[in-house]
Amino acid sequence: MKQLMNLIMHKGFPKHIIINGESTEVSKLIDKSKGCEYISFLAEWYDDNSYITVQTSGSTGTPKQIRLEKSFVAASAMRTIKFFGLKSGDRVLHCLPIKFIAGKLMIVRALLGELDLHIISPTSNFEFLKESRSFRFAAMVVNQVEKLFALGCDWNIDNLLIGGSAIPPQLEAKLGEISTNCYSSYAMTETATHIALRKINDSLYHCLDGISVSLNDDDCLRINMDGLPNGYIQTKDIAKLKDNSSFSIIGRLDNCIISGGMKFFPEELESKLQSIIDTPFYITGKAHDSLGQQIVMVIETTDRNLVNKIEKAYKSVLDKYEHPKEIICVDKLPRTENGKVIRTI
Repeated sequence: MKQLMNLIMHKGFPKHIIINGESTEVSKLIDKSKGCEYISFLAEWYDDNSYITVQTSGSTGTPKQIRLEKSFVAASAMRTIKFFGLKSGDRVLHCLPIKFIAGKLMIVRALLGELDLHIISPTSNFEFLKESRSFRFAAMVVNQVEKLFALGCDWNIDNLLIGGSAIPPQLEAKLGEISTNCYSSYAMTETATHIALRKINDSLYHCLDGISVSLNDDDCLRINMDGLPNGYIQTKDIAKLKDNSSFSIIGRLDNCIISGGMKFFPEELESKLQSIIDTPFYITGKAHDSLGQQIVMVIETTDRNLVNKIEKAYKSVLDKYEHPKEIICVDKLPRTENGKVIRTI
């Protein structure tokens, strides 16, 4: 294992990086350019520290700064390179915020794989893809994928990794009809991005090389992999296992609603409701005198007619005890900086 880490890290610090089709000396980029996010990260990657500092997303708590060993990050990058069969010179599209781990990993993959990295703004409208040569690989969040469909043309992307939040069923159905190979990622900052991938329309996530999973007494997923403290990290994601490398996610333990002595997972209810609601929404719990908690829907709309339609329609997809007892309308759903919904009322 030590020899493998040494090999990975040796490859992780090449003298040149290919950006937008041009090979450039990393040292010249770092010395001559200031204030650019990706160059600032290159400077951190090439400094004397054995680690990089990254910010957690804040989707399950207050965002915080943590340290990840560079060898650990490099191993994650190599897993992705191997899974997608990326080769030296392959064009890859970088359109994620570099401040988060997913954006940093795109740069590390380019370094280790000698990939041709094309960097654009995370807010790009992707119109350039209409005339672009094909990209071998890209990683995006859900709202960026929605922008791709708005193009109404071939995306010119061979493999697309989608992360940041769950993929709505309607979007997943559309993704299953295109030629691009699309994957949903199971990831967190602490594991240096994804540890497992799920191909669109597959029900299971499958662990990447060298990673296995198990469950604790609460049926929460435990991730086992080299480089983690004690060799594992315990999550609060309720999961079902097929085996020690394949699993599905049911919901978050800390999102669980206990109403009238029964347990409800918002993610399960949302999955059922996605077929009748195309407006952003989420399910959460609200304190109730006799039930303990009651099920509540928070929806991004001020249209009461829409709410009335939803109240009639959800009876066709939800069981009796799953019905929301209240629908709260808001102008905008609260979200973290990288787009994840914050479940609050």
